[in-house]
Amino acid sequence: MRHLKAGRKLGRNAAHRRALMRNLAWALFEHERITTTVAKAKELRRFVEPIITLARKGTLHARRLVLARMGGKKRIWMADKDGNEIEVDLFKKLFQEIAPRYRDRPGGYTRIIKLATRRLGDAAPTAIIELVKEPLRLKERRQATAQEPVRPQITP
Repeated sequence: MRHLKAGRKLGRNAAHRRALMRNLAWALFEHERITTTVAKAKELRRFVEPIITLARKGTLHARRLVLARMGGKKRIWMADKDGNEIEVDLFKKLFQEIAPRYRDRPGGYTRIIKLATRRLGDAAPTAIIELVKEPLRLKERRQATAQEPVRPQITP
């Protein structure tokens, strides 16, 4: 019985799962939207959201915890606006661009959208996982106004 054993195995051993989650997380931070299987997307959400929460703090301790969980820094080559190749540090992007975006958001930094198409080869259900871009909109409470009719009280 698997009672109280949270998480998906994804057909991999523990080290392979950890490496998979780290690589998917780096890809998500780089592109801010990736396509993968539904099971991997749901598991990636559990991995990424605590990392973004730590990055929101921005302290030295939080940076070291993120480094430990993500397996070190990662640099990529990207084209800038002029088409020149530049080296980008994804760790800095996480702390300087992504984390401040969610300063006022209490959680729910990712969105999973299930796709109707299935993956070729094994027909696995696919999904898009993306970082939420729009700001959090809180529901406004309705204020009682004088125009609302007053209900008569019925006394027995």
